Amino acid sequence: MRAAALLIAMSILGYCKDETVSGHGGAGATWVLHSIDGTPFAARATLAFPEEGTLAGEAPCNRYSGAQTLPYPWFRAEALITTKRACPDLAAETRYLRTLEEMTLVEVAGDTLLLTNDAGREMVFRAEE
Repeated sequence: MRAAALLIAMSILGYCKDETVSGHGGAGATWVLHSIDGTPFAARATLAFPEEGTLAGEAPCNRYSGAQTLPYPWFRAEALITTKRACPDLAAETRYLRTLEEMTLVEVAGDTLLLTNDAGREMVFRAEE
């Protein structure tokens, strides 16, 4: 009886799908930021979803990582941590990370990842080739 219950539980878990952005087209790519609020972003910044419930990338100066556990299409960059390298483009880094933390919705369509919020702000990323 115990073995049957274990098999049933394992079967159910096997059917559980990743409901975060990772399971909806976001995984397996490095997303490069192209614009914030319609303005091209001159510095390089990336976003990736290496594992279910996580995000990571490179801001203009430092690497960062954190959690993203909300079900698709909801988005929240949580518990972000960064390295602490000094660089000449710290203003771009601050803008990128603060804007990322403000985003609440995500949409993946082909090679484009779009982050938006209720205030009308947006970040447009494209898959790195």
